[in-house]
Amino acid sequence: MLDAIRWDTDLIRRYDLAGPRYTSYPTAMQFHGQVGTFDLFHALRDSRKAQRPLSLYVHVPFCANICYYCACNKVITKDRGRALPYLQRLEQEIQLIACHLDPAQKVEQLHFGGGTPTFLSHDELRQLMAHLRKHFNLLDDDSGDYGIEIDPREADWSTMGLLRELGFNRVSIGLQDLDPAVQRAVNRLQSLEETRAVIDAARTLQFRSINIDLIYGLPRQTPENFAHTVEEVIRLQPDRLSVFNYAHLPERFMPQRRINSDELPTPAQKLEMLQRTIEQLTGAGYRYIGMDHFALPDDELAVAQEESTLQRNFQGYTTHGHCDLIGLGVSAISQIGDLYCQNSSDLNQYQNALDSAQLATSRGLLCNADDRLRRAVIQQLICDFTLEFAQIEQAFNIDFQGYFGELWPQLQNMAKDGLIELSRERITVLPAGRLLVRSVCMVFDAYLEHHSRQRFSRVI
Repeated sequence: MLDAIRWDTDLIRRYDLAGPRYTSYPTAMQFHGQVGTFDLFHALRDSRKAQRPLSLYVHVPFCANICYYCACNKVITKDRGRALPYLQRLEQEIQLIACHLDPAQKVEQLHFGGGTPTFLSHDELRQLMAHLRKHFNLLDDDSGDYGIEIDPREADWSTMGLLRELGFNRVSIGLQDLDPAVQRAVNRLQSLEETRAVIDAARTLQFRSINIDLIYGLPRQTPENFAHTVEEVIRLQPDRLSVFNYAHLPERFMPQRRINSDELPTPAQKLEMLQRTIEQLTGAGYRYIGMDHFALPDDELAVAQEESTLQRNFQGYTTHGHCDLIGLGVSAISQIGDLYCQNSSDLNQYQNALDSAQLATSRGLLCNADDRLRRAVIQQLICDFTLEFAQIEQAFNIDFQGYFGELWPQLQNMAKDGLIELSRERITVLPAGRLLVRSVCMVFDAYLEHHSRQRFSRVI
């Protein structure tokens, strides 16, 4: 069983560094402008030849209200009409991408993110899904993993019924915190009743899975009031929980400048919040999957981790890492074989490119042999908490200790500190190190020393 976590305050203080979340390796920080549409078309052709299954991500950037903590690519507007020209370009992009793929390639996973996907009207959602079904091989038997992010303030029973009718079977609900003082400080007023109503609808309509997002480290949070939020969330019994560490980076994300930094909890208070949250969730039967994620023992993520089949991509932990990921919409990222590519993050540039019948690919990266090797190492560590050297040696035809010889002293220090167990055969992340697995992965990151750590969130 992998659900044991041991809290070690001294270890956390030493290894709680800023670093990537490793939804990919190399990370998006390495993307560059020399990757364009030609590279994307080439990767799509290879995907078609290999008949690889697909995962689609659709980015809907619009929100009616701004949440001050948010670091997502978004457009804040009360004008619902702004969605129509965007959807017209999005449909063009869907058509341009799909003609380079085989209709037989099944879409095993679909995710709508944002922004607020339910900013779209019911008719717009129907039309978008119809267009996706026309051009991609979406499954009709409810066996796909089709999810959507929900703001309970932008959804009701009729919306949930529509989403189920359209084929969605998973929902991820943004909650963040239930305390009214915290909500006012981040401009997101949302009642427990609103959230409960959406969850009740999802259960009645037989959605397969419900995820709730929480954030610790927000202004006016205390260990006591956040523990109350967690207690209420446990009563809602979501299948999964994401408990994110708020990274206050106002120099990078303009909305965060509206947050009063004097109201932020201290590092010690944040640690106490996390420790109490872990105790509450594990006491309620949730498994720690890793990287802020918890799941009930019978959830697919928990089962996959137990069976060593868990994977990680730009959507986080997944059981569909074997799929080629196609990102659609402004700022969306694709991962197709060894190619990463990202659409323009500027809405006007995205729309102008498609007005010219061109894709909006603006940057990316093509993995080399070293990237592929390190990606496999990091993925195994972050998903399984263990790394068998023989598997890597066989897959990449290397001697592990020889290839990574210069890293060995760092790994030995981590072993001495009780973060990992290091032998000639494997690395095992120990219970005291599981909260810090990003720090272990960072040892194998060949690019990290070239970047300012200030661009990343802290591990905890």
